[in-house]
Formats: sequence, C-alpha cells, structure tokens
Amino acid sequence: MIVAIDAGNSRIKWAVHERSGWLDRGVLATADVAWLADAADEWPAVARVVVCNVAGKAVAEAISSVLGKRYGRIVFLHPSAEACGVRNGYEHAWQLGADRWAALIGARGLSTAACLVVCAGTATTVDLLDGTGLFRGGLILPGFDLMRESLARHTAQLPFAEGAFRDEPRNTEDAIFSGCLQAQLGAVERVFATLARECDARCLLTGGAAGHLAAHLQIPFECVDDLILKGLVRYADTV
Repeated sequence: MIVAIDAGNSRIKWAVHERSGWLDRGVLATADVAWLADAADEWPAVARVVVCNVAGKAVAEAISSVLGKRYGRIVFLHPSAEACGVRNGYEHAWQLGADRWAALIGARGLSTAACLVVCAGTATTVDLLDGTGLFRGGLILPGFDLMRESLARHTAQLPFAEGAFRDEPRNTEDAIFSGCLQAQLGAVERVFATLARECDARCLLTGGAAGHLAAHLQIPFECVDDLILKGLVRYADTV
C-alpha cells in the first residue's frame, strides 16, 4: 500500500494506491498542509508514504511533522542521474524539479515510445523523453492562468480575461485568452517537432490546465490524470 503526495505551489494532491489501483484521493491548498493529518486518519497504517515537493523547505518540514509520528519513514523523491528506466540528461541532475522527475518516471511507466511530457499547472513544463528513456531537456514557462494574471497585474488597461479562444480575436477579453493559450500551444508543438519522427511519438498531457490545451493541440496527444502521482507509485517500488 502506497500513499503518494504531490505538494505543488498551489495545491497538495494525495492518493492511496494498491496493486488493484487507486483506493482514495484528495486535494487541499498547499497553505493548508496541516490538514493532511485529518486525511491521514483514513489511510492504512501500514502504507508507505512517498512525496514529491516543489513548495519549499517549510512545506517539506510540515509534511514530515504531520505524518512522521504515524508513518515513521517518509520518502521524498529527489531527482537523480537515473531512476525507473529514466536517465536524467540535465546538466546538473539535482536542479531538475522533483515534479518534473516524477512525471517523467510516470510517463516511462505508460509508454516506452518517445514522448513529450507536458504538465500544465501554475507553471507549464514541456519535457523531452526519447525512446531510450533519456530525458533530453525541456522548457518551463508561466502557466495559462499565470500569464493572464500577469497581464492583469502589470498593465493598467487589461483585465484578467475570461474570454474565449478565437483564431482571429476581435475583443480584448478574447485577445488575451487566445494569446496566452496560443503561447502555450506554440511552445508544446514546437518542442514536439523534435520528436515527431520517432516511432509512435506522442504528447502526454497532465495538470489542471490540460483541458485548455487539449481542445486545440494539433499533435498526437493523450491526457493522463495524476501523472506525477503515478510516477511516485513507480518510484516507491524501488525504495
């Protein structure tokens, strides 16, 4: 039995997994990390806990404090040179975000073909994983909502746009919405072009903003729920 915890900048997602699949799951604001204690009351006492944390040292310490007495050893995933069939091509392996590393591990568990791993959350990450299991590098850019928030915060005349996607926007709301989404789509599709000739190459798309991208992507793709949690479960079997 494994409890996988994905502590991100905005939210903490958790799920309980056994061989037959997911048994339970939940989500809370990262600022409410102490509430994990209430969730843990329902988790099996014999479970192994594995965590991916990109929310900083204080959140990591809070998770350890909240869960440590009940579960003893809590494993935090950290990027390494190699894990679960994925080789890390970053110049300095330790600089790679744990969430990106977990997503790559999860992607390799789903497919041995080349894939572009896209996590569309507060930030959008676009990572190249070739057919040999080598992570070749990737992009980090502001997420779709963060782009819109930045325009609203730093310009006097532009709102936080709740517009619609248009090929030829003719009002400001649609222009902002479409421009921010086109920037996301363009980054994903340009990077995918470097994998497109590899056999069965595809894009694996996950994260809260995945639906916005999925509606307009013009490359082979698959939406995968909880890819980071899936990677944590794979990693837990090795430690």
